[in-house]
Amino acid sequence: MIKTTRRTTMVGAATLAAGLGRPAMAQDATVKIGVIYPLSGNSATAGNYSKMAYEVGADVINNGNADLAKFIPLAKGGGLPGLKNAKIQLIFADNQGTPAAGQNQALRLITEEKVAALIGAYQSGITLTASAIAERHGIPFVNGESVAANLTERGFKWFFRVTPVALDFARAYSAFLTAQKAAGLKTENIALVHENTEYGNSVGSVIVDQFAKDGFKVGLKIPYSANSSDVQPQVLQLKEKNPDVLIFISYTSDAILYTKTMKELNWKPGILIADNAGFNDPAFVKNMSSQVEGLINRSAFSPGKPGSVPDLFNKLYVKKTGGDELDDVSVRGLQAFMVLADALNRAGSTEPARIQAALKATDLPAEQMVAGYDGVKFDDKGQNVKAASVVTQMRGGKYVTIAPKDRATAEVILPYKGW
Repeated sequence: MIKTTRRTTMVGAATLAAGLGRPAMAQDATVKIGVIYPLSGNSATAGNYSKMAYEVGADVINNGNADLAKFIPLAKGGGLPGLKNAKIQLIFADNQGTPAAGQNQALRLITEEKVAALIGAYQSGITLTASAIAERHGIPFVNGESVAANLTERGFKWFFRVTPVALDFARAYSAFLTAQKAAGLKTENIALVHENTEYGNSVGSVIVDQFAKDGFKVGLKIPYSANSSDVQPQVLQLKEKNPDVLIFISYTSDAILYTKTMKELNWKPGILIADNAGFNDPAFVKNMSSQVEGLINRSAFSPGKPGSVPDLFNKLYVKKTGGDELDDVSVRGLQAFMVLADALNRAGSTEPARIQAALKATDLPAEQMVAGYDGVKFDDKGQNVKAASVVTQMRGGKYVTIAPKDRATAEVILPYKGW
């Protein structure tokens, strides 16, 4: 038996961080990618829909799609040509909606499953802990949808975020409200309701700061626990203050709870804005859309023109799910997966340092995007500087794009109708 010492542990970690010790790829081998998502708990719907999006992406690369191959070289099928046609094997892990579980799953995937890279983990608070484990072990971690500002402010070298972030959304909301104010709608009194994990706290602070710079004041902030079973006190407070504009930063179960409670207490603002997340979950859209007619939201997905990359992927996804279309969360996860697959192929290796170098060199054009980004190119902090989003509105059970003008498919209708 070999005795493990602190020195041998440190040497092993250093070796891993340098990208050494990974076996060479054999012909028709597989490349393992660890995928950490909430497959149970309050956000399980979002996690499982994202899981199916990843499976669609892996199938396109492993087996090919002639239509997508016109835009994306890896869609020719047969695996990753840069890795001797190795097929991608997705290893899914359930973070159970908790930072501790996400951290444990990241460690398991790295040490036991020997994954080449990690991707996930939807909730910002879980991405925070899971990516810290990847950083410690020198394993690339690609994130598709966590928007907390501090994730790219930690000085990490192995973390890459594909999605637009909180500041992008805050600016979009501010521009939207500026346009509504110019149109004569009341926007003076603004309330912000946010769940109190990393996601809600971070995005809420960014919105407040950006609004202040643009001449909007958030006069009422209501933080709450995402596990709340009763939000009547918060809604009664809103009803008493009666703000012109209400912005929600909530996950699925609490988004449903707030919607039901607002209807029960018969109160609604003139403008209701949701920061995606729970309000964009297919479970929410299916069950609650009739109660939030006119809701303003943000998204990275629009089906696009027939035959476009978003349209083609959406059709594959509809077939996979039995009728459900891609949504903002699932499309951002799928986009992150395609970025990682591209980097793996260019790296031509499963050595972490070579994958890291390939991610740093990523420069993908807009025409290859399944999400509505201008492309993918990472800055020194690992943030995609070409990420973008649109503003949408709930109309007749689905979201339609209302801003910016060059991407809009419908005109905004206000005030908020609700139920």
